Amino acid sequence: MHRRILAPGALAAASLLLAIPASAASYSPGAPGIGDPYYPYYGNGGYDVSHYDLRLQYQPATDELAGTATILARTTQDLSSFDLDFLLDVSEVRVNGVKADFATSGQHELVITPKSPLAQGTQVTVVVRYSGVPSTKSAYGFDTWHRTPDGAVAADEPESAWWWYPSNDHPLDKATYDVSVAVPDGTQVISNGLLQSTSSKLGWTRYNWRQNKPQATYLTTLAVGKFDITTSTSEGGVPVVNAYSKDLGDNDGAARASVERTGELVDWLSGYFGPYPFSSAGGYVPNTTTGYALETQTRVYYSPKQFANGANTSVVVHELAHQWYGDDVSLKGWKDIWINEGFARYAQWLWSEHEGEGTAQELADYVYASHPADDAFWTVKPGDPGPDDQFDIAVYDRGALAIQALRNEVGDDAFFAILKGWPKEHAYGNASVADFEEYAEKVSGKSLSALFDAYLFEPTKPVAPAVKAVGAVAAVAQPKSWKQIEATNDVH
Repeated sequence: MHRRILAPGALAAASLLLAIPASAASYSPGAPGIGDPYYPYYGNGGYDVSHYDLRLQYQPATDELAGTATILARTTQDLSSFDLDFLLDVSEVRVNGVKADFATSGQHELVITPKSPLAQGTQVTVVVRYSGVPSTKSAYGFDTWHRTPDGAVAADEPESAWWWYPSNDHPLDKATYDVSVAVPDGTQVISNGLLQSTSSKLGWTRYNWRQNKPQATYLTTLAVGKFDITTSTSEGGVPVVNAYSKDLGDNDGAARASVERTGELVDWLSGYFGPYPFSSAGGYVPNTTTGYALETQTRVYYSPKQFANGANTSVVVHELAHQWYGDDVSLKGWKDIWINEGFARYAQWLWSEHEGEGTAQELADYVYASHPADDAFWTVKPGDPGPDDQFDIAVYDRGALAIQALRNEVGDDAFFAILKGWPKEHAYGNASVADFEEYAEKVSGKSLSALFDAYLFEPTKPVAPAVKAVGAVAAVAQPKSWKQIEATNDVH
C-alpha cells in the first residue's frame, strides 16, 4: 500500500488551526483523504466538486506544462482549510476571488487556507495557477505521466490527475470537465467528450474539449502528439472519435482494424447494458511503451502493444463495457473493483459467444478447470482483493466466473434484466459490491448471499453447481477466443 508522510501534514494542520479566528473555532480542516481504506490519502474531505475548467499550455519538446485550473465546488462541512491532490509547482491560489495561503504536505497534498473560513454549503470557486515538468515528478516511488516521441499521455489507474491538474482524486467525487490545451502548431490534443473548437495564434493551436457528464478523476485523460484522427457516427447515433499516433509502425493496421469497430461494438453492447450513457465514444492509440489499456471515459486509451499480434476486438469490447460498468456507474471504494473488471471481462465472454468462438459457459468451465484447488488464483477475493491484488488476474477471471454463476442461478431472463437495469439504477453515480448483490436479489427474487460469498469472498475454489465440476484442463477444450482474451490481460 502507498504510504504518506504524516508529520508535515500534522504540523500544517496545527498551524492552520492557530490561524483561525476565535469566532471561527468551530471550523476545521478538511480531511486529507476521502476515507478509502485501500488508499487513505486519495481524495479529500470537506467539499464536493461539480466542475473542473482546465486551461493549459504544453510544450512537448521540454515537457513543460503551465496553466490554470478553476474548480467549482460546494463545502460539505465548516472548513478552515482543505486539500487538493497535486504534484506540480503552484504559484497562486484564489478562493472566491481572494488570494489564499497554500502549502504542500505529504507526498501529493496541496493544502489551501482561504482568507476567511468557509461555512458548510458554501459555493466555492478555487483558482490554481501552476507549472512544472510532469515527467520529473513522482509520488510513493511511481509516476503516471508517459512521454512519447512527440508529446505525452496521462492515463493510469487508480491515479493520474496529480501530474497535470489539482483535484479531489477519488471516484466518489465525479464532476464535469472543460479541458483547453494550447500546443505548438502541427501538434494535436486528445481528451474526453467532444471537441468544441480549435483556434490558432502565434504558432500555437488551442483545443477545447468538453465532458458534459460526471466523470471520475482517474478517467480524465490527456494526450498530446501527432495523430491521425477519424470521426464517424455509430448506427445507433453515437458520435465516434478515434486517434492514432502517426508513428505506430507495424501495429498501425491492427490497431485501426480493432478500434475503428468502436461504433459497432457500442451499439452491440447497448443491447446488453442499455443506452450508451455519454455524448461520444472512441479511443486513441499513442506511441507509448506501456502495455495496458484503460477505460478513460468516452476516449479509451490503448497501448499499441495490445495489437502487436494482430487485430484485437476483445480488448475494445472490454474497455467499452467499462463505459457502463466503471464509468457511468463508478465504484464507491477501490475494494469494489469487481464491479468494474468482472463485468468488463464477462462482456468479452459474451462477445466470444456472439462470434461463435466459445460460449460464456465454455469459457467459465475452461477458467475453472485451469486452476487447481491449491492455485493461488483462488486465494484472491474479487469482492475485496486488497490494494496489492486489486488488478490481479483473479479479479477479472474469477470475477467473471461469479457472473456466469449468477446467470446460471437466476436464469437468463433475470440475468439480462440485471445487466441492463444496473446502469440505469445507478446512472452517473457510485455503487458497491453490496449494492449489486442487493440489486440482483431484488430483480431475481432469490437469496444470493451464498453464491456471492463463494465466488467473491472465500479464499478457496468454489464447489457449486453453477459451473461444471471438471477436474483438469485437459477435460475442457480451449475455446477459440481464449488466446485473444489472454492477450488483453493487461487491461483495466
